[in-house]
Amino acid sequence: MAKKKGLGRGITNFIKDSEKVEEILNDTKKDELQSISIDRIQVNEEQARKIFDEEKIKELSESIKEYGILQPLVLRKDKDVFTIIAGERRYRAAKEAGLKEVPVLIKDVSKEDADKISLIENIQRQDLNPIEEALGYKSIMQEYSLTQEELASAIGKSRQYIGNTIRVLKLDKRVIDFLKDELLTMSHAKLLLSIKDKDMQYNEALRIIKSGSSVKDTEKRLNKNNKTEEELDIFMEEARKNLSDALGTKVLFKGSGKVKKIEIEYYSEEDLSRICDTIIRGEI
Repeated sequence: MAKKKGLGRGITNFIKDSEKVEEILNDTKKDELQSISIDRIQVNEEQARKIFDEEKIKELSESIKEYGILQPLVLRKDKDVFTIIAGERRYRAAKEAGLKEVPVLIKDVSKEDADKISLIENIQRQDLNPIEEALGYKSIMQEYSLTQEELASAIGKSRQYIGNTIRVLKLDKRVIDFLKDELLTMSHAKLLLSIKDKDMQYNEALRIIKSGSSVKDTEKRLNKNNKTEEELDIFMEEARKNLSDALGTKVLFKGSGKVKKIEIEYYSEEDLSRICDTIIRGEI
């Protein structure tokens, strides 16, 4: 497989590019402030943020109606349209407010750099939902071939924080949707990762949402369930060993769900007869 362009550039390049993002977003000397038609602007489909709080957009829209857009959108020109590098919330709120034109800064950067700026800028703002944040970290790690420890050091987080954030992507898709919709907290999500069965994970998530179960109560419940399962496993193993000793042969418990089986090994017809006599005489 061909190596993806941009991979393998490492932590040094990530830090340099992060500094470049700050420089580009804050540098207005080389870019003349313009006002362009809102109809010529398009969103960047590849940016990290996918979900926007409609209530907050409405509040920002009301503010724009009263005070205007205080910080211009940052755009990249692509033929006759302009793609947003930074400022999609402002763009959405401006449309909501009915503005025909918006103040912008046009940056002469490549699409790759624009995507990079959008990604790093979103991570730096730290207002993404847990799934967007996880996907953002994962994307940066792939883009720059970073380890979790390197990324953590670069953005001032702990390695454990980065690891736990990315791990939520392993949750059942239905549970991930709950996180996207902010029906579950990140703390609840981390607890749900201890449930391996996807349906059980989803059902527990539903229970949390419907009952309003706190993180503390959820943790107690899951720890209790895990302890019960461990105790059951110990009981089953002891029962298997006792049965195996009583029959003088290997015994296995098999199956899952409602139907389960006991498998008893025998090595000859005489051995089978001996085992049957032992069971029938009730010597076990």
